[in-house]
Amino acid sequence: MQSSASSTLTKVPAITLGFWIIKILATTFGETAGDTVSMSMNLGYLVGTGIFATLLIVLVALQIRARQFHPLLYWATIIASTTAGTTLADFATRSLGIGYPGGSLLLLGAVLASLAVWHRALGTISVSSVHEPRAEIYYWLTITFSQTLGTALGDWVADGSLGYLGAAVVFGTLLALLALAWYRTSVSRVALFWAAFILTRPLGAVVGDFLDKPVAHGGLELSRAGASLVLGLAIATLILAIPQRAAETAPAQ
Repeated sequence: MQSSASSTLTKVPAITLGFWIIKILATTFGETAGDTVSMSMNLGYLVGTGIFATLLIVLVALQIRARQFHPLLYWATIIASTTAGTTLADFATRSLGIGYPGGSLLLLGAVLASLAVWHRALGTISVSSVHEPRAEIYYWLTITFSQTLGTALGDWVADGSLGYLGAAVVFGTLLALLALAWYRTSVSRVALFWAAFILTRPLGAVVGDFLDKPVAHGGLELSRAGASLVLGLAIATLILAIPQRAAETAPAQ
């Protein structure tokens, strides 16, 4: 009976308001933690990417081996993907010299290609399919590309006349419009999910930059490590406080 019930569940969380709150905090943490390693610790973008990518690979492997949804493991993997995305995007846009527009377009192509290959292979890109290894690999690959894209996109917008707060308003407004479309229209729920998932990353990126960047550049110049610690504690508290349940495999997802 227990086996039958578990077979109808995925290894990712149900899409709830709590999910989005934790996701946004996780992306903000990814920005401050990634900057802590690459900038404050002076390890550089490439070394930072190597550290977080290694951690991400280990966590994804554990996630795939797990028999059911484990909230702490899932969110640890999300955080690893968003920190790896931060350092990788900074390496691509700054160290490689392709700039924010070039980096954003390159990474957008990677996200779309990942979704296209996933859909071609399994016939769906819904999170309701994330209950077997192939789907999990596509899921985490797409997420990592989206986290990296979000970092480059957030930096691109914030680097203009809008600044960090203006960029946060832009991305927050876009997320609000997606939420309205979810409740008021019949637009594909899968498309809306991935659009929202991608947009939470630049929102977190610009908020994270606002917290730790110098005052002269429009930030608050808070300690990157301190901000990361506070955000990490907030994420852990919410994971424990907000009921976490696995998403169902129903096509309606």
